[in-house]
Amino acid sequence: MNTPKVLQIVQRCEALFEDLHFNAVQQWKAAQPGRKAIGYMPVYVPRELIHAAGMLPVGILGGGDALEVIQGDAYYQSYICRIPRSTIELGLTGRLDCLDGMLFPSICDVIRNLSGMWQMLFKDKYVRYLDVPQNYQDSVGGTFYVQEMQVLREDLGRLAGREISDADLNRSIAVYNDNRAAVRELYAYRAAKPWQAPTSEVYLLLRAGMVLPVEEHTALVREYLAAAELLQRPKRDNARVVINGSFCEQPPLALIKSIEMAGCYVVDDDLLLVTRWLLDEVPADGDPLRELSKAFLHHSAATAAKYDLTREEKGVYLLKQVKTRGAEGVIFAAPSFCDPALLERPMLQDVLTRHGVPHTAFKYAENTGQMAPIREQAGTFADSIKLWNAA
Repeated sequence: MNTPKVLQIVQRCEALFEDLHFNAVQQWKAAQPGRKAIGYMPVYVPRELIHAAGMLPVGILGGGDALEVIQGDAYYQSYICRIPRSTIELGLTGRLDCLDGMLFPSICDVIRNLSGMWQMLFKDKYVRYLDVPQNYQDSVGGTFYVQEMQVLREDLGRLAGREISDADLNRSIAVYNDNRAAVRELYAYRAAKPWQAPTSEVYLLLRAGMVLPVEEHTALVREYLAAAELLQRPKRDNARVVINGSFCEQPPLALIKSIEMAGCYVVDDDLLLVTRWLLDEVPADGDPLRELSKAFLHHSAATAAKYDLTREEKGVYLLKQVKTRGAEGVIFAAPSFCDPALLERPMLQDVLTRHGVPHTAFKYAENTGQMAPIREQAGTFADSIKLWNAA
């Protein structure tokens, strides 16, 4: 019997997800001598600059539950999250040798520390800590961010052996606009028909975008959407939930599957935020760095990893997710020792409580193995939502 197209796509994405030697990146580089690849940690970097330099942006999201961390534990305390330890393990074991550089965005103090450690351990590689604005005025934070991106632009230009023109950047902005549009289509489709596009599949599809050229990933997302509509799947009376807190260290795939198996349809989340950090199309016919800066300041997702006190009240963005996606509750799933997510969680829970939105919370690590307690908690939460709604 022929495997349905949608499952073929998912199988390909799962193979990319499981490959901790980044063979897809190696193959891309080997196809044309001189090509370079730049890794980046989660949440957000302006990938348009890497693309405009003719390089491949590669998302590095730790080692997941398939990597045994041995050397990495020697570099970090036991009371911090796991992703820096497993990322160091990937580097020290040669799995990231295909990368010509690494970008460490402003996520938290741990990632800031990791960027310095990377500079000491991999002296032959380009390394940069990419800071972002904490002031949302165009003349202040905007100018700062343009300057930060200009330094990165010049660095990547030297690495590429050529200048990166405004035209190069605008072409790359247009390419990423298309990718973000495809991902928005994917998220809208899942919210409308979550039984047709399970989050375990959506997540794998987004993970594929961490190692594939952006043009290829955009085509793959739209191919999945077309194929998903052709394979009719059973619709269940599941609870519609939003997942919050998983923006950096990613949960094991088994955790996402466990939440779904417990009777939840995930209709929005903050997984792999880099794929949809910028919420609107970025103008591709102006000053590219200035337009990227304005998009960051005024049209970007809310997350605990972004200093955001000058913009909107805590919880407004989350409440908007709940309302627009037709969610019935929120599951707070954050990595253990994730300071940004765990410090923000009580404030968000308070907002949800005041607005009568049910919520539950747990912690995980990227190598969490025991899923039974999480499945039971998610199942109890889903049952309680259905009981409340019935009442």
